[in-house]
Amino acid sequence: MDVNAAVAAAAAIAGVLTGVIAMLAFRWSEREQKRPTRTSLHTDPVLPPGVDTVLSVLRSSAVVLDEADAVVKASSAAYALGLVRGGRLSVEPMLQMARDTRRDGEIRQVELDLPRRGTGRGGDALAVSARVAPLGSRLVLLLVEDLTEARRIEAVRRDFVANVSHELKTPVGALSLLSEAVMDASDDPEAVERFAGRMQIEATRLTSLVQELIDLSRVQNDDPLEDAEPVRVDELVAEAIDRCRHQAGAKQITMAAGGTADLHVWGNRGQLAAALGNLVENAVNYSPARTRVGIAARRVTAPGGDHIEVAVTDQGIGISDKDKERIFERFYRVDPARSRATGGTGLGLAIVKHVAASHGGEVTVWSSEGQGSTFTLRLPEAGAARDRAQPHPDPDDLDDEADRNTPQSSPYEPLPAPEVLP
Repeated sequence: MDVNAAVAAAAAIAGVLTGVIAMLAFRWSEREQKRPTRTSLHTDPVLPPGVDTVLSVLRSSAVVLDEADAVVKASSAAYALGLVRGGRLSVEPMLQMARDTRRDGEIRQVELDLPRRGTGRGGDALAVSARVAPLGSRLVLLLVEDLTEARRIEAVRRDFVANVSHELKTPVGALSLLSEAVMDASDDPEAVERFAGRMQIEATRLTSLVQELIDLSRVQNDDPLEDAEPVRVDELVAEAIDRCRHQAGAKQITMAAGGTADLHVWGNRGQLAAALGNLVENAVNYSPARTRVGIAARRVTAPGGDHIEVAVTDQGIGISDKDKERIFERFYRVDPARSRATGGTGLGLAIVKHVAASHGGEVTVWSSEGQGSTFTLRLPEAGAARDRAQPHPDPDDLDDEADRNTPQSSPYEPLPAPEVLP
């Protein structure tokens, strides 16, 4: 009896202990189920009210990260820059900044150079400014600003200032040296006359440079359509030819005008005359002696309205493919030595480009080394002026659209080979 009682007592005690342990395990399980986990925080992120709307209107690329570094929200610009890939932030320095900000709550900002999407070349780097700030207690906000274009403009500005300084320094230095030479040769009339002639050349070059700088500043800052009027293309061509008649005569270059008559463009007469005059002047300066320069105008049809094309064709030295991409840059010269000999400043084509763009047109170039060049100024036609004119359809005016859009081609027949005059 004593043994049976002991066994029964032990079983009762074991049963009680098992029940207590089961109850404790059940209570612990319920408490764990109610506790939020990292997984629940990741799968159910909540943006503060209004943040989604604000991020959608920001110009900067915006990315919101949760505490697991997963992307909660990202703007389309962030995807376009390649900042977000596969739901994760792909730029390691920015990711590290986000982690540091999440840890201490401090706002951080840094400028980085990133490779363009799809390339790994250093020359194609994107310059960005990244700013990271905490967004509530669980999220981090990353704002990225693309500084690539701003840096390019700043580099252009620095180059422009450096080029202007250099171009002004050259004639000013020459005038200083020539004036000293005149003083030293005061008792030699022939030397004085020779040095004075050189001084006049340098002074003319300096005057031209300053005037072209003023013209370039004016076409960049002024709105040419404020004083716009219908301008006859025939008059612009005649003025450009008259402007270069002396230089062409000195080199025995024949200038010929042709094309469709009685055409009008809409714009600022002074700026249009300067642009076409620069094209003709370049054609004369870069053409060998006893050759020909042609100026032709025509009307072309386009979906947005008819345009007028004025083409200037020469039989000069031509332009290489690598130079075609840069000839419209300020102070860029295909042949610096030849430009100095002809008195060029390197601003003429830059002025043409700005005038064409401000008038809603463009300037293009076709060229082949040793065969000459054709610069085409394309401008919108003056609609009111054309309505007053009697229509006279010309088959040459109806060109195929595909032919007009062919790269590196000219719609005009090249001039024949140079004809040596006796």
